[in-house]
Amino acid sequence: MATTLRRPTLPAFLELLKPITWFAPMWAFGCGVVSSGVPVADRWLVIVAGIILAGPLLCAMSQAVNDWYDRHVDAINEPNRPIPSGRVPGDWGFYIAVGWTGLSLLVASLLGPWVFGAAAIGTVLAWLYSAPPLRLKQNGWLGNSAVAVSYEGLPWFTGAAVMAAAFPDWRIVALALLYSIGAHGIMTLNDFKSVDGDRKMGLNSLPAMLGTAAAARLACWVMAVPQVAVIVLLLLWARPFHAGIVLLLLLAQFLLMIRLLEQPREKAPWYNATGTTLYVLGMLVSAFAVRALVGGA
Repeated sequence: MATTLRRPTLPAFLELLKPITWFAPMWAFGCGVVSSGVPVADRWLVIVAGIILAGPLLCAMSQAVNDWYDRHVDAINEPNRPIPSGRVPGDWGFYIAVGWTGLSLLVASLLGPWVFGAAAIGTVLAWLYSAPPLRLKQNGWLGNSAVAVSYEGLPWFTGAAVMAAAFPDWRIVALALLYSIGAHGIMTLNDFKSVDGDRKMGLNSLPAMLGTAAAARLACWVMAVPQVAVIVLLLLWARPFHAGIVLLLLLAQFLLMIRLLEQPREKAPWYNATGTTLYVLGMLVSAFAVRALVGGA
């Protein structure tokens, strides 16, 4: 006779937290560390704590929150996920989301007021994104903006704040903001995989609202324009070498975008594995550029 699971197994628990998604905020945090201009020699402990906060805590928390409130949509799109499949049974998904929220804020509080403030904003955005009544993900414009800021801008800010133990230099904030705007396009491409379920459940993701062809064109523009702005800023800041590298990375993305637009729905995962890689490499190049400006090597 089959028995009902009383608690999730460790593999199901880890799957719910989606370690594969932790890379983006951890990378952005690393860009913040680099851009701060502060030597890392005496800051390894806070750097490690910040990386854990960005990925295994805050990002993982957002994944648990999203899966809990998205369990009905996932039953259509991806029924094998931990909650709809029953491998995370009952209300355990909610308990994990709440527990990870508290743990994240506790760790953030130990890293200083600016880090705690950024973590608190990210936590609020994570819950507003998925939870009713606002459920920002019901609107592709608002939902993607919340995720983009949480995955790119806030971790970048946090990395710089951890190193400086202060509010980061305005040039660091400018780069973090621009790359957050561009990440909105990445989030749009991520929505292509669930467009059928979104339409059935009335979720207004941009692919569901605009159609995949128009949403793909929009995503390309949204990813490209902020990178152009970064290039201009780097030139104004007398960093032509770094600006040239970011330009080359952007030109390579343009070539990939042409192929993406031929079959946007089929090629969206491929682009996220190729073009997005070039995008985040540009983030690191920009971080090294501003590092010298704010007092680094």
